[in-house]
Amino acid sequence: MKPALPFAFLLLLSSLSAAQTTPRPAITGISHVVLFADNLSKSREFYVSLVGWDPVPAGAAHSGVRIYANHSQYIELISPPRAGILDRLDAIYFSTSDASALRRYLGAHGVAVPAAVTRSSDGSRSFQVLDPEGNKVGFAQPGRHFPPEPADASRRLSAHILHAGYVVRNRAALDHFYKDILGFHLYWQGGAHPGETDWVMMQVPNGADWFEYMLNLPAQPSRSQLGSADHFAPGVVSVAQLQSRLERRGWAPPSGKNPQVLGVDGKMQLDLRDPDGTRVEFMEYLPVKQPCCSPYTGVQPSPPTGW
Repeated sequence: MKPALPFAFLLLLSSLSAAQTTPRPAITGISHVVLFADNLSKSREFYVSLVGWDPVPAGAAHSGVRIYANHSQYIELISPPRAGILDRLDAIYFSTSDASALRRYLGAHGVAVPAAVTRSSDGSRSFQVLDPEGNKVGFAQPGRHFPPEPADASRRLSAHILHAGYVVRNRAALDHFYKDILGFHLYWQGGAHPGETDWVMMQVPNGADWFEYMLNLPAQPSRSQLGSADHFAPGVVSVAQLQSRLERRGWAPPSGKNPQVLGVDGKMQLDLRDPDGTRVEFMEYLPVKQPCCSPYTGVQPSPPTGW
């Protein structure tokens, strides 16, 4: 008679079997970014009046506001839980075709997940986990009732959030989470100096948006450094046209400095800082020259056609 298998070993076999048989639902892009705002009214004014996005109340869960770039992507501004928080980024959410199935998939792959998804009054479903470094990462399945198209959608400086990023210390650990488990793939990587990798772009498995590792930050970064690293990027066709529109709204570039910058990734960009110091990296959809350091290995994004 063969000896009985240890219970712990049976649990391991069961877990491995579940991981192999649980399919991963589609992850299609950036859903929203949650930011701390010390002065909600002032931050709202920046995103609504200058950027031209559409505000709606965030709901009973937060005393904040959602600012929509399009019918399904938005920035959510909330009050910080305490004064003096240096890091203004609370969470990044990705869109998924099935939040409940993705929660089960992540649980089967050893990620600590909540007991159930959160269901909102608009029919959307979402849940949140922690990445290997303790950053909040969420997944949202859009609901049935999107915000109506604003009366003047043409005021938007951008109609799409291309990517978001935050400080990463351990690339191997984040690769296991984003690449091995979630199915993201390398889009581009490079650095400010030859032979260095400061930025790693990981594209979603079922779309053109991406998440960016911001590497090589100091051990104790300042609020300004955090505000630059923990960022998000609205897409534009032309940063030259963007600057003209900004100036017509009363914005002025820093004295003696050209705000239009050609990144080492070959794409033009223009950075703004919101009232809390978060970098809003307006970026052109397509590169204007060959990137340094490595080629693009994913699909290039394109401007949306409507709200």
